[in-house]
Amino acid sequence: MSELLLGLGIIVVLFVGYNIGGSTTGPAFGPAVGANTISKAFAAGLFAVFFFLGAFSIGRRVVETLGGDLVQTTAIFTLQANVVVLFFIGGALFIGNYAGVPASTSMTAVGAIAGLALAAGELKWSVMGQIMTWWVVAPIIAFWISGVIGRYFYARLNRRVALVQTKGALVELDRSGRIPRVVSGPNTTRREFLGTVTVIVIGCLMAFSSGTSNIANAIAPLVGSNDIGMNEGIIIGSFAVGVGSFTIGRRTLDTLGNDLTSLPLTASIVVASVSATIVVVLSAIGIPASFVIIATMSIIGLGWGRATRTATVSDIRQEQTPAVSVGSLAGDEGGEELPSIGEEKPEDIPTASELFNPSTTARVVIMQNVVPVIATVGSYLTFQFLPVFSF
Repeated sequence: MSELLLGLGIIVVLFVGYNIGGSTTGPAFGPAVGANTISKAFAAGLFAVFFFLGAFSIGRRVVETLGGDLVQTTAIFTLQANVVVLFFIGGALFIGNYAGVPASTSMTAVGAIAGLALAAGELKWSVMGQIMTWWVVAPIIAFWISGVIGRYFYARLNRRVALVQTKGALVELDRSGRIPRVVSGPNTTRREFLGTVTVIVIGCLMAFSSGTSNIANAIAPLVGSNDIGMNEGIIIGSFAVGVGSFTIGRRTLDTLGNDLTSLPLTASIVVASVSATIVVVLSAIGIPASFVIIATMSIIGLGWGRATRTATVSDIRQEQTPAVSVGSLAGDEGGEELPSIGEEKPEDIPTASELFNPSTTARVVIMQNVVPVIATVGSYLTFQFLPVFSF
């Protein structure tokens, strides 16, 4: 019976990992794909590789947090309980992925585990409070950092690092010699090449950061109960994440790369840099970061910062309502000399629909909160009222 339950638990781990790959590939490489720097397939491959590297190196600390530090005793992680917890994590994430919205895997996993611990009376409220505090603070930090960059520094960055993407391949394979070598495309400029490499490298950093934080969401219960080893769990979970990246990850790449916003390369670099930095810092202190929400709020904050450049400080003091346009990012072209704050002409300000689709933005924000609630409430009610579970 125990072997059957363990096999079922591993199947559910694969299911959870599959959905993690689907929900987190978009935030990592959505900006790069939206800027047409890499294909969806290439983004999925890079995500799978760097996720594994992050999980195997630093992800162990977050596994220990969810598989031990969050609860009073790991005795509550029985095989039966683990299967149910993982089921709610995977099921809730699947709902978000099916809707094309990258839900927060960290919030969903912590919610399902907290539901179990709460029903058993074994939840460590101090640890839970610390995690939830960072869930609130981190997206706010991402929003305001990106907003400040968008309002005060984006024009300067756009002149220096934004690129006009040329026609044709970025690189080609030169087979004229004995040994084939990679060379720049016929129309590729140095600035274009360096900028493209930069945004891809930052996306890889985000994938690495996701591995450090999100591997625990798939394997923490089984590792915490010692049913599988740490290394074994990381390998199994990372494999499933990779499969999810190549399949349902394409839906979230569409949402964060095209439907939610149309990002030029400068904006892609800013969003990826801000999000990756915050996630790395949180992972270093053992906090399971809400990777998806941080990236989404960074995108929205950058657009808001660019939009509010249409108002000067004197306008705000006189209580004049600025002509806020969340389309200000999409209207910028690489290398363009953008006007100073308050000097934009109304006809030069793009419409709101050119940056965000308001209905898509609302759907993302709502689902990112609904999915963790489903996992938390479902887990708690199951362990609290089903007599098959006793603690």
